[in-house]
Amino acid sequence: MSLPSEAEDMDKIRVAVIDDEELARRILRELLAAHSDVEIVAECANGFEAVKASAELTPDLLILDIQMPKLDGFDVLELVGGKTPVIFVTAYDSYAIRAFKIHAVDYLLKPFSAERLAEALGRARERIRSREGPPVRDLLSTARTDRKPIQRVLIRDRADVHVIPVETIDYVESQDDYVAVKSGGHSYLKEQTMADLEALLDPRAFVRIHRRYVLNLARLARIELAVTDSRIAILTDGTELPISRTGYARLRELL
Repeated sequence: MSLPSEAEDMDKIRVAVIDDEELARRILRELLAAHSDVEIVAECANGFEAVKASAELTPDLLILDIQMPKLDGFDVLELVGGKTPVIFVTAYDSYAIRAFKIHAVDYLLKPFSAERLAEALGRARERIRSREGPPVRDLLSTARTDRKPIQRVLIRDRADVHVIPVETIDYVESQDDYVAVKSGGHSYLKEQTMADLEALLDPRAFVRIHRRYVLNLARLARIELAVTDSRIAILTDGTELPISRTGYARLRELL
């Protein structure tokens, strides 16, 4: 029996299958076996495993279920980023499907046929060849339009995921295209703009007090005057943050 050539091996599409249902993973495994250029490099039963597999194995394609406990498909997409093409899988024809259509990200509606999977794989091959990943920021913005303010912030640290409940956040600091989330004496760096994160937080609990800072109102101890009639926020742990004039106006509306 001859071994596959290096060229043949390079043409393989390395796929990670992510679904919390074992039966769904088995069906995908059987259907994908019909495609000689597809190699399953990981089967993940939850979002944490998916993030770890993506970091360690760098698959060419994710086949990703939306409805999963703890970390759903949206969470995984946010943590993995926009470099890897994704075929989404869902049992519900809802607002998420409309979002995928708008942003030309393929999806499979359960139960799907072998023909429908083959069609999705064909589109994925084109994405992989063009090195075009999903427009993650636009997709998440559209898909989460009807969602309530987030209850937690997810931050990826290589293959690990930090889950930070929003009520434990002290404040958030902008650092160019990143934000530093300060919580319980720790600082967690997240690849996200301040504007994007601020839009997901409850505006009744978090306020932009400065172009660089968003404050959890529950952490505000007092406001003090500083030099040149400027103001600073004193947090319950003694941290001092500058307050801009616009930020002070926002604070007055909420306090």
